[in-house]
Amino acid sequence: MLRTLLAAAAAAAIAGGAQAQTVKIAILGPMAFVQGENHWAGAEMARDEINKAGGINVGGKRVQIELIRADTNEIQSVPDATNAIERVITRDKVDFLVGGFRSEAVLAMQEVAADNKKLFLGAGAAHPQLGAKVEKDYNRFKYWFRVTPLHVGDLVKASFAVLGVAAAQFRQERKGATPKVAIIAEKAIWTEGIVKAAQANFPKMKLDLVGLWQPSAVATDVSAELAGIKRSGADLVFTVLSGPVGIVVGRQMGEQQLAAVAVGINVEAQKDEFWQATAGKAQFVSTLETVSEVEMTPKTVPFYNAFRARFKKGPTYNAAGAYDALHLLKEAIEKAGTTDTEKLIPVLEKTIFTGVGGVIEFDKRHDLIFGPGRVTGLAIQWQDGHKIPFWPAGVKGIKPFKLPAP
Repeated sequence: MLRTLLAAAAAAAIAGGAQAQTVKIAILGPMAFVQGENHWAGAEMARDEINKAGGINVGGKRVQIELIRADTNEIQSVPDATNAIERVITRDKVDFLVGGFRSEAVLAMQEVAADNKKLFLGAGAAHPQLGAKVEKDYNRFKYWFRVTPLHVGDLVKASFAVLGVAAAQFRQERKGATPKVAIIAEKAIWTEGIVKAAQANFPKMKLDLVGLWQPSAVATDVSAELAGIKRSGADLVFTVLSGPVGIVVGRQMGEQQLAAVAVGINVEAQKDEFWQATAGKAQFVSTLETVSEVEMTPKTVPFYNAFRARFKKGPTYNAAGAYDALHLLKEAIEKAGTTDTEKLIPVLEKTIFTGVGGVIEFDKRHDLIFGPGRVTGLAIQWQDGHKIPFWPAGVKGIKPFKLPAP
């Protein structure tokens, strides 16, 4: 009788443990900054949607998602970032990794993920070396997949296309005058390839390059750089900014009353609070984006509206990437019938997944495939306190780009 009771108790305990089993996912990001804040918010949304719908079907068993919040402090410190990823792997025993932002830090975190054979879905870093490592040493780095953003080479294509829109409008409104373009790019490894491409290609695009300025990503004053840009007579300022300096550039361009319009990449300008953070001085500032109130896919507008309803502000690309990463992971696990990373990798490599910013398909470097019908990104411009999407053409919800009056 006692043996029977013990056996029953053991079975109950096993059953209870099975019910409590979760898939543990670490969300890695600079949580004191907008990028990490959005990583976490996007992941929370996806987790809640998935868990409310019954969780992940792993070979016939329903499993809930558990998120582990990991502050990498990667904008300030690469060692802090590697310590954070090591901690979630060794102490928290996570199953999967999502996030990352600063390329210098993510390159180091990628090594830790490879050492531990942990699937790492990137949602922030653009440096092409992340994908190049997969191609060069597949068996070691096959665990890395970039869910967002596009890698630097494709960001160049998208940002040049957007700059081309602004330049064409300038020529039209200024009777064919050649636009003078200044570059302001934060000093970071992810910007190096974009800057080189800009210097090489702007003359071919019939743009007059008037100079390059490179402040720190965390600079709190760029008045000297902007004074130089003003003296150069620039009509357009090509921005390559992902850090807090993006707010400073937007605000001080307004304070110094630069006639030039900012076009390019400014991650801070993606957030709804940007207008207030710049004291309303960011008129006509534009940036590449991932999601807005336009139908990039059938999921874009519902995600955008749900995010705003929950968090009272719009998402950045980090939120969209983390959200897509969790749903992508769920789909892959259900297709594979397992959480075994080695079995998930070939499933992800064959995936064509409709996300909120585009259709996700990976190339041999585990980078996003760029182009119409896959992922292109979009561009928004701040007009009178509102984010207005103006590129790519032909997407429902796109509106005109504006220049200030001459």
